[in-house]
Amino acid sequence: MFTVRRACQYDGDILGEIHATAWEAAYAPFFAPEFAARAVQSRRTRWHERLAQGAPTILLAEHDSRPLAMSVSGPSATRPGFAEIHTFFSHPDSWGSGIATALMTETLRHLRNDGFAQVHLWTLRDTPQARRFYTKRGFIECGTARTHDFGDGNPLDQVEYERGC
Repeated sequence: MFTVRRACQYDGDILGEIHATAWEAAYAPFFAPEFAARAVQSRRTRWHERLAQGAPTILLAEHDSRPLAMSVSGPSATRPGFAEIHTFFSHPDSWGSGIATALMTETLRHLRNDGFAQVHLWTLRDTPQARRFYTKRGFIECGTARTHDFGDGNPLDQVEYERGC
């Protein structure tokens, strides 16, 4: 049984663990080892400040009271009238369990309840597992691409997906 709840001010360590562990498994191979290690550490420690700043909607999905997946969503800064899923990660221990599907369902429900009819997100072009996940959840690659520099000076290609909420 999965449950989804809003993250609270005390969830910084939990969010950091999910984000860092999932990012390391999925993204670290794209970077030099020393940069990847710094990026993982940054992801472990940044969430307390983000929670204190009143970040957009942050949801946590749990299995047997263990938080294993997270999403951050809110209004899109680039597509008027659209919501954007800014962050969506699940701990590698939960891959294939269905928890990410439960989290996506609740993320979309929250966005609908907030008045959004459309949502978009960006993901790395070279992450087939993430791209399959979004496609299976009804997202369609909309043909827009961009590069994103994670801070190491070597931009990576991203593709945009969208769907109705």
